[in-house]
Amino acid sequence: MTKPIPVGFVPLIDAAPLIVAVEMGFDRAEGIALELRRAHSWAALRDMVAFGQVTAAQMLSPMPIATALGLGGAGAPLAAVAVLSTNGEIICVSAAIADRMRVSGHAFGLDDARAAGQALIATARGSLRIGVPFPFSMHAELLYHWLSALGLPAPAGLDIRTVPPPLMAAALAAGDIDACCVGEPWGSMAVERGVGALLLPGSAIWPGMPEKVLGVRADLADAQPDHLNALIRALWHAGQWLADPQSRTTACEMLAGRDFIDVPSEVIDRALSGHLTISARGDARMAPGFIDFAHFTPRADHAVWIGERLAARLGLDRATARSDAMATYRTALHGSALAAIPGYAPLHDIMPRSFDGQELSLTPRG
Repeated sequence: MTKPIPVGFVPLIDAAPLIVAVEMGFDRAEGIALELRRAHSWAALRDMVAFGQVTAAQMLSPMPIATALGLGGAGAPLAAVAVLSTNGEIICVSAAIADRMRVSGHAFGLDDARAAGQALIATARGSLRIGVPFPFSMHAELLYHWLSALGLPAPAGLDIRTVPPPLMAAALAAGDIDACCVGEPWGSMAVERGVGALLLPGSAIWPGMPEKVLGVRADLADAQPDHLNALIRALWHAGQWLADPQSRTTACEMLAGRDFIDVPSEVIDRALSGHLTISARGDARMAPGFIDFAHFTPRADHAVWIGERLAARLGLDRATARSDAMATYRTALHGSALAAIPGYAPLHDIMPRSFDGQELSLTPRG
């Protein structure tokens, strides 16, 4: 008999492992049945986990850490037991900003974080107003690092505004924000609606950045019940399936469904293939490694970086933040759950060459 497990998600492409686990039956193969419950904000999703409405949820990678640091008014302590996706976010500028950047000679190459940031800063008329989906997100941390490293006084020179991902295009069209950093497909939907242009993928700033994690209550992670291990394994299998290029067409059709992301499958294909349409004029660029679902381990060094960045920005004690952040990323639990898979061997990643444990480089890729 399968055990039902309610799991929350937000309609984004990086919810793919959850959707695929259900649609391809990886959950049932582990003796569980995921019941996907859609949420329309990250705060709502966090609270669904904290107050026991769902067992687990797709979460922004800093959310469990922010909760541990007492940020955002969260309830119960949370833990990250798997990485669902790396990268997958895009920086999109309004049509008016894009026009000014083109006049100044920017080529929108998608691969040079320094050139893109300098061109964006040069267009600023006062503080840059940039939308992100949640205050404690890698979207926000990447923006603060990227633009401050190029000379924009941050946070003073940035007006970071929280906008739900499906509403980013409307906020750009209304002139409420100059740009946004958001998970796909919502940057591409701004292009589809003629109100924005894609400027830079997050992978051009930090390749392999942990974007979404599987979040659970910390007390559930401490107990390590069999159904949590089964959930981790089911999502690992889904990530491996997604990593196979031959799965892409089927994956796009699954994700496009009305119960999931509800956008055209061809828009989803852009993110999964990295072949992005960057403007309403039809200009296209390749962004290799735009999103990845196979690097699954929650890593202590990533958690430390996030915790230290939040502490530095918000005036918290860095040593305490470092310790609290490390405790939220459950690497050992993750490894023990996957050890039951025949032939499984953990990936021993090194930090990307653009990351040295403190700061990210803005050297063009290649």
